[in-house]
Amino acid sequence: MNVLVMIAITTGILSGIWGWVAISLGLISWAGFLGCTAYFACPKGGLRGLVISTLTCMSGVFWAEVIIAGSSLRPEWTIVGYMLTGVVAFLMCIQAWQQWLAFVPGTFIGACATFAAQGDWRQVVLSLLVGLLFGYAMKNSGLWLAERREKQRRVVQKKTLKRTSFPPAQGSEGS
Repeated sequence: MNVLVMIAITTGILSGIWGWVAISLGLISWAGFLGCTAYFACPKGGLRGLVISTLTCMSGVFWAEVIIAGSSLRPEWTIVGYMLTGVVAFLMCIQAWQQWLAFVPGTFIGACATFAAQGDWRQVVLSLLVGLLFGYAMKNSGLWLAERREKQRRVVQKKTLKRTSFPPAQGSEGS
């Protein structure tokens, strides 16, 4: 089985567990899955990828709250809300100049989750954070499982080669 299958196995198991954890803790299950998605989509892996995807998702929550708060100052002037959205979207992209905020999709994931939860940023933050940890566990446990399986395969292959290889023939040169 290849790496993709191993990641699929661990993702399937941990997704079921996440569903139970989300309901048990009163978290937003779909927001947690967005956290998982952010980790999987981040071009960096390991702890660095977890930090980058976490920082970008949290910055997205912040930017969404800026749009929500700014738009509510003068709700009758809808054009101001649209203009603010444009400016903030620009800032969400331009912040990628900072290495730790360079995963733009994570920023938009955090913002979209906040909008979808109607600005309930506390629930979104908790759900995204736990989801990010689950995403990290899903991918890295799958990679660990694949590596372990590959090591076992190599050991079996070496043993098989030793048993099937022929001993060097003595004195049979040219005969």
